[in-house]
Amino acid sequence: MLRIALPNKGSLSRPAAEMLREAGYRQRADDRDLTCLDSDNDVEFFYLRPRDIATYVGSGDLDLGITGQDLLIDSGSEVAQLMELGFAEATFRLAAPDPEKPLEGRRIATAYPRLVERYLRENSIKADVVTLDGAVENAVRLGVADAIADVVATGATLRQAGLKPIGEPILESQAVLVGRTPAEGNGAITQILRRLHGVLVARRYVMLAYDVRADGLEEACSITPGIESPTISPLHREGWVAVQAMVLRADVHRIMDELYEVGARAILVTDIHACRL
Repeated sequence: MLRIALPNKGSLSRPAAEMLREAGYRQRADDRDLTCLDSDNDVEFFYLRPRDIATYVGSGDLDLGITGQDLLIDSGSEVAQLMELGFAEATFRLAAPDPEKPLEGRRIATAYPRLVERYLRENSIKADVVTLDGAVENAVRLGVADAIADVVATGATLRQAGLKPIGEPILESQAVLVGRTPAEGNGAITQILRRLHGVLVARRYVMLAYDVRADGLEEACSITPGIESPTISPLHREGWVAVQAMVLRADVHRIMDELYEVGARAILVTDIHACRL
């Protein structure tokens, strides 16, 4: 049986559960439940603190887990990132009252000490890391640190604390699937990777169907080449064909306009709920 760790709370929790439901896996009915058995797929899910997930997977007690890239790096666990999942995107960066002042010899407060230490080491900066648990924005005002390193969304909290971002972000993070070993040779892990990839594709693409005159087919297909190639079927109406192709959801309205301009009609868009490519 495959044993998988999922976030119990926070910004990772609900999107992770929704993604697995879309992939055909049962999830807990009550957010207070700490485990969920999916006997149909021979998988058991364990709901843990996001910060602890990489540690459990790295210890060998669990096979896979979903956590943030920032938490994965900060855990120091020997686990592999198997797949980026495209949600819970976050920016991790440094901030201080005076962003132009060098970090050398300063105190940096953070809840992610390993991540910050790695950054300092890679950039040959000697600074003291002050480890705090939770929000660190007030650390400078309270005299505990000279700068902070934390997850930043809009920057509003930094401005309220009188802080400004320093340079480029340390890390652009998102949710990831992690495991101890590569997927090759493990059928259960390969299956969940394939299913999650199918969900990612289904979220990014839609199915576009339209009718077009046969003499305009090549031009229409150049607008909708599909992932491999479009599906083309003859219509009862002589000289016309029906076309189906997957297109990026973000581009669908532009593509529909272009198709209409080249003579396509009956242009329809359908959501993709699941796929295998």
